[in-house]
Amino acid sequence: MSKKGKILVAMSGGIDSSIAALMLHDQGYEVIGITMKTWDYESSGSSKKETGCCSLDSINDARLLAVNAGFPHYILDIRSEFGTNIIDNFVDEYLAGRTPNPCVLCNTHIKWEALLKRANQLDCEFIATGHYAKIRHENNRYIVSKGLDDSKDQSYVLWGLTQESLKRTIFPLGAYRKSEIKKMAEDSGYIDLANKSESYEICFVPDNDYRAFLKHKVEGLEDKVNGGNFIHTSGAMLGKHKGYPFYTIGQRKGLEIAVGEPLFVTEIIPETNTVMLGSKEDLERQEMTVRNFNLIKYPDLKEPKDFLTKIRYKDAGALASVRQQDDKLKVLFSKKVTGVAPGQSAVFYEGDDLVGGGFIERAII
Repeated sequence: MSKKGKILVAMSGGIDSSIAALMLHDQGYEVIGITMKTWDYESSGSSKKETGCCSLDSINDARLLAVNAGFPHYILDIRSEFGTNIIDNFVDEYLAGRTPNPCVLCNTHIKWEALLKRANQLDCEFIATGHYAKIRHENNRYIVSKGLDDSKDQSYVLWGLTQESLKRTIFPLGAYRKSEIKKMAEDSGYIDLANKSESYEICFVPDNDYRAFLKHKVEGLEDKVNGGNFIHTSGAMLGKHKGYPFYTIGQRKGLEIAVGEPLFVTEIIPETNTVMLGSKEDLERQEMTVRNFNLIKYPDLKEPKDFLTKIRYKDAGALASVRQQDDKLKVLFSKKVTGVAPGQSAVFYEGDDLVGGGFIERAII
């Protein structure tokens, strides 16, 4: 029995989770690897060869590494839970005129829940993943902060994790840069792993075409929503569109509307199958409400506090005053921001610390 304890490591077959498992093994933990099968491409209607974390090749890569390193490895089939909680939500959100954030939901409600359940079954005290983020214990709170490598920081997708989950979680890569992780793989003899390409697509939309995915999942969707109106923010009708679920806030390309100036999707109204278009300035918003929020650094935000607020993963962030009001967060930006999209995550930072986050409910001019 290891003095450091038994740890269950989520292994996708990629470089980050693989090196995380090897690092913990070298540090003296009793490592058990686990690869979660969340999806298969046949269910998406794709004819492409499977790639990414759910492919047979990736599962085999994870298993082979574990065998070579001398620790056990298991495969966990969670396709049923994934389909019910992630796929159905993804479709429902687009049909509601919102832009979903499936990776956040998957981390919070699928992967961590599945990991902790299996960790309990295997008597593992800890779980670990290859996320670039850090955890510390301070003021009776488990606090997530950004990873050292700002270009790879993944704290944005972790805002939904509970204190109970964080208490048992280790992020081995938080203090390293991606270049250092690749060097570790090379030095350990895993050249193929170091050179393995990374996928940034949604795992269940392999060709990155969410519109085709929606058409496959919802029978007759195209016929039901085709021919709605493009309406300018001035009130003028500009033409017909292909269906409100096939557009997102801030979209400029693919509108097939020419009026002599750039147009952007500013609002989606599913009740009337309307897509509002306007200038870039028409996308600017000063306030928003956030639902289903989770706070990590503080137990509550009943008094307003200023935080750097991100409204999408690659957003640089903007200063905003955040206050808890009943079951919502009220967010007031110091300056107007562009492209607030209902359904996306609003994530709050204090320095490098992840304060918490939630799903954008409504944007206010």
